[in-house]
Amino acid sequence: MPVIHAADVQPHEMHGSRFFPLVRPSTGSKELCLWRLEVSPRTDGVAHRVLREEAFVVLAGGITMTIDGESAELSPGDAALAPAGSVIRLDNPSDGPAEVLVNAPVGFSGELPDGTVISPPWVN
Repeated sequence: MPVIHAADVQPHEMHGSRFFPLVRPSTGSKELCLWRLEVSPRTDGVAHRVLREEAFVVLAGGITMTIDGESAELSPGDAALAPAGSVIRLDNPSDGPAEVLVNAPVGFSGELPDGTVISPPWVN
Protein backbone atom coordinates (compact mmCIF):
# COMPACT_ATOMS: atom_id res chain seq x y z
CA MET A 1 0.00 0.00 0.00
CA PRO A 2 1.60 3.30 -1.06
CA VAL A 3 1.72 5.68 1.90
CA ILE A 4 3.31 9.11 1.78
CA HIS A 5 4.32 10.47 5.16
CA ALA A 6 4.36 14.26 5.50
CA ALA A 7 7.75 14.10 7.22
CA ASP A 8 9.27 12.55 4.07
CA VAL A 9 8.02 15.19 1.64
CA GLN A 10 10.57 17.61 0.19
CA PRO A 11 8.96 21.00 -0.52
CA HIS A 12 9.49 23.07 -3.66
CA GLU A 13 9.37 26.87 -3.63
CA MET A 14 8.07 29.07 -6.41
CA HIS A 15 6.58 32.58 -6.57
CA GLY A 16 6.42 33.04 -2.78
CA SER A 17 4.70 29.72 -2.15
CA ARG A 18 5.79 26.27 -0.98
CA PHE A 19 4.54 23.11 -2.69
CA PHE A 20 4.51 19.80 -0.80
CA PRO A 21 4.05 16.90 -3.28
CA LEU A 22 2.05 14.03 -1.86
CA VAL A 23 0.53 11.85 -4.59
CA ARG A 24 2.30 11.75 -7.97
CA PRO A 25 3.94 9.27 -10.33
CA SER A 26 7.13 9.07 -8.25
CA THR A 27 5.02 7.94 -5.26
CA GLY A 28 3.11 5.34 -7.29
CA SER A 29 0.19 7.23 -8.83
CA LYS A 30 -0.80 6.52 -12.42
CA GLU A 31 -3.58 9.12 -12.81
CA LEU A 32 -3.62 11.64 -9.93
CA CYS A 33 -1.41 14.33 -8.47
CA LEU A 34 -2.13 15.86 -5.08
CA TRP A 35 -0.09 18.47 -3.26
CA ARG A 36 -0.37 20.80 -0.31
CA LEU A 37 0.31 24.44 -1.09
CA GLU A 38 1.38 27.02 1.48
CA VAL A 39 0.87 30.61 0.35
CA SER A 40 2.81 33.16 2.38
CA PRO A 41 1.04 36.19 3.86
CA ARG A 42 0.65 39.22 1.58
CA THR A 43 1.52 37.19 -1.53
CA ASP A 44 0.32 38.19 -4.98
CA GLY A 45 0.19 35.08 -7.13
CA VAL A 46 1.38 34.79 -10.70
CA ALA A 47 -1.35 34.44 -13.31
CA HIS A 48 -0.88 31.35 -15.46
CA ARG A 49 -2.90 29.15 -17.78
CA VAL A 50 -3.56 25.61 -16.58
CA LEU A 51 -3.47 23.13 -19.43
CA ARG A 52 -5.38 20.44 -17.51
CA GLU A 53 -8.23 20.67 -15.00
CA GLU A 54 -7.16 21.57 -11.44
CA ALA A 55 -9.11 21.52 -8.15
CA PHE A 56 -8.41 23.49 -4.96
CA VAL A 57 -9.63 23.09 -1.36
CA VAL A 58 -8.67 25.66 1.27
CA LEU A 59 -7.49 23.95 4.46
CA ALA A 60 -6.42 26.97 6.53
CA GLY A 61 -6.31 30.74 6.18
CA GLY A 62 -7.89 32.20 3.11
CA ILE A 63 -7.07 33.01 -0.50
CA THR A 64 -8.41 35.09 -3.32
CA MET A 65 -8.85 32.74 -6.27
CA THR A 66 -9.14 34.27 -9.73
CA ILE A 67 -10.22 32.10 -12.66
CA ASP A 68 -10.51 33.73 -16.10
CA GLY A 69 -10.79 37.19 -14.53
CA GLU A 70 -13.49 36.30 -11.98
CA SER A 71 -12.31 36.50 -8.34
CA ALA A 72 -13.71 34.92 -5.18
CA GLU A 73 -12.62 34.85 -1.55
CA LEU A 74 -12.17 31.27 -0.30
CA SER A 75 -12.09 30.21 3.35
CA PRO A 76 -11.35 26.84 4.99
CA GLY A 77 -13.57 24.16 3.49
CA ASP A 78 -14.26 26.12 0.29
CA ALA A 79 -13.29 24.61 -3.07
CA ALA A 80 -12.71 25.90 -6.59
CA LEU A 81 -12.35 24.19 -9.95
CA ALA A 82 -10.18 25.61 -12.72
CA PRO A 83 -11.15 24.18 -16.12
CA ALA A 84 -8.44 23.15 -18.55
CA GLY A 85 -7.25 26.20 -20.50
CA SER A 86 -8.33 28.75 -17.88
CA VAL A 87 -6.05 31.47 -16.52
CA ILE A 88 -5.76 31.29 -12.73
CA ARG A 89 -4.15 33.24 -9.93
CA LEU A 90 -4.05 32.59 -6.16
CA ASP A 91 -3.42 35.53 -3.85
CA ASN A 92 -3.13 35.64 -0.09
CA PRO A 93 -3.92 39.23 0.93
CA SER A 94 -4.05 38.39 4.66
CA ASP A 95 -1.41 38.73 7.38
CA GLY A 96 -1.33 34.95 7.96
CA PRO A 97 -0.37 31.96 5.82
CA ALA A 98 -2.91 30.04 3.75
CA GLU A 99 -2.90 26.31 3.15
CA VAL A 100 -4.55 24.74 0.09
CA LEU A 101 -4.89 21.14 -1.09
CA VAL A 102 -4.54 20.91 -4.89
CA ASN A 103 -5.47 18.04 -7.21
CA ALA A 104 -4.64 17.68 -10.90
CA PRO A 105 -4.17 14.79 -13.33
CA VAL A 106 -0.79 13.25 -14.07
CA GLY A 107 0.80 15.17 -16.94
CA PHE A 108 -0.35 18.48 -15.53
CA SER A 109 1.45 21.56 -16.85
CA GLY A 110 0.93 25.30 -16.96
CA GLU A 111 1.79 28.22 -19.18
CA LEU A 112 3.28 31.45 -17.86
CA PRO A 113 2.29 34.84 -19.35
CA ASP A 114 5.40 34.85 -21.57
CA GLY A 115 4.35 31.52 -23.15
CA THR A 116 6.81 29.37 -21.19
CA VAL A 117 5.27 25.97 -20.45
CA ILE A 118 6.24 24.51 -17.10
CA SER A 119 5.85 20.99 -15.81
CA PRO A 120 6.20 21.53 -12.07
CA PRO A 121 8.56 19.14 -10.27
CA TRP A 122 5.94 18.46 -7.60
CA VAL A 123 3.76 16.59 -10.12
CA ASN A 124 6.43 14.20 -11.43
